[in-house]
Amino acid sequence: MPRNRVKARELVPCYRAGAGPASFRHGMPEHERSVVDAALAILGRYLGEPGATFDSPRAVRDFLRLHLGAEKTEVFAVLYLDSQNRAIAFETPFNGTLTQTSVYPREIARAAIGHNAAAVVLAHNHPSGEARPSRADEALTQSLKTTLALVDVRVLDHFIVTGRECVSMAEMGLV
Repeated sequence: MPRNRVKARELVPCYRAGAGPASFRHGMPEHERSVVDAALAILGRYLGEPGATFDSPRAVRDFLRLHLGAEKTEVFAVLYLDSQNRAIAFETPFNGTLTQTSVYPREIARAAIGHNAAAVVLAHNHPSGEARPSRADEALTQSLKTTLALVDVRVLDHFIVTGRECVSMAEMGLV
């Protein structure tokens, strides 16, 4: 089961104390942590509203940068969507090292079925600050796309996130 599992109406708790692995927030002064928590709460309310959709790469980009941009190790995340591209859940099922993380397509397919998702948006961060997808990122994306297609789940995009930018592999023609 993924470490950080968050329903659409609860998109903030994955960074609350005791709710998973330490994030970049752990070392922040209390006043800065409060600002980040407030921003995540606003996004959580927006995503929980009836009809709130992720209908463009830009709509997802800011959300992912807040969640993954400052992580010190690689974190792989999945945003599960319904047939109208409304958020069902956001999970960070795999955490790795400074330069890599192991991702298991079977686990993502199982979670997609469990959420009754019609589509997913994949994302992971590059702590190095380099937002270009690697060959391994491209191969992983194709593997996940093939696996999820078998259970009628579309891969809409795969984002590479850094502290300064968030690159859409779909916009690059790689999805």
